Amino acid sequence: MKIGVFTPLLSNFPLDEVLTRLKAHGIETVELGTGNYPGDAHCKLSMLENRSELAEFRKTIADHGFTISALSCHGNPLHPDQARARHDQEVSEKTILLAEALGVPVVIDFSGCPGDSPQAQQPNWVTCPWPPDFLEVLRWQWEKVVAPYWIQHAKFATDHGVKIAIEMHPGFVVYNPETMLKLRSIAGPAIGCNYDPSHMFWQSIDPIAAIRVLGDAIFHVHAKDTQIYDRNLPLTGVLDTKPYTDERNRTWIFRTCGYGHGEEWWREFASTLRMYGYDYVLSIEHEDSLLSPGEGLSRAATFLKQIVPVEQPAAAWWV
Repeated sequence: MKIGVFTPLLSNFPLDEVLTRLKAHGIETVELGTGNYPGDAHCKLSMLENRSELAEFRKTIADHGFTISALSCHGNPLHPDQARARHDQEVSEKTILLAEALGVPVVIDFSGCPGDSPQAQQPNWVTCPWPPDFLEVLRWQWEKVVAPYWIQHAKFATDHGVKIAIEMHPGFVVYNPETMLKLRSIAGPAIGCNYDPSHMFWQSIDPIAAIRVLGDAIFHVHAKDTQIYDRNLPLTGVLDTKPYTDERNRTWIFRTCGYGHGEEWWREFASTLRMYGYDYVLSIEHEDSLLSPGEGLSRAATFLKQIVPVEQPAAAWWV
């Protein structure tokens, strides 16, 4: 298992400098955004139309001794605004083509969320079964929008030798293990998840227990933590809509690895991933509003180096 970094936290720096900085932390694999929510500061889809640009990009990665764990284009391909949906779909399609060209096995995306009807203007995330019309909306979303798109998009990814890792996130139709496995059962084995334990914590889902549920559906993992504030929890519950920067009053906030849960928890997390067949990358994602990007990266890398069970050479252990 390797430690990697999702590079939007360093979007103010050019790729060459990003790789140099990460190398100093002992990191040699990166997850790169290609558009939509993550932006494309370090990986441009225009490379698909420019062979020299693609060759130069490959050379930069190779010269620094890096690999790419995934390309990420988190968006809303099911947005009821058709222009917005098509934009995000095209970014996802081109990201798959770029992943194929670069030999990157995984593309990360959100499942998306439709509106409540063909006439809708904004997404509608259904969170409860009553009144009964909520379930009608949910049924329409899955049958008429979610399934048709993802069946087709999964086939596109399969045809190009790429897997799609859906990040489970509230606000979208896939937000927990049950909805993740539902989409996988509809669209097939090319669809799995980018497993971010921080999104499980604030839904009161045990992230380690969920690994046992998801099993081989885990294609990629984000290393990010969440801290729950018990003082605020009785007031709002876990569905807290206050801005992330209102840390004092929120029920929870995202934290750098080790600031929400300690070493023992993260050791069990990494070990359970390996137990269930995942031995790829823990990609540091920085969204901790109490730490700068530099602090978050440095502290997460230092912390995870003590956690990740690194493969040892095949020499006799007693030598």
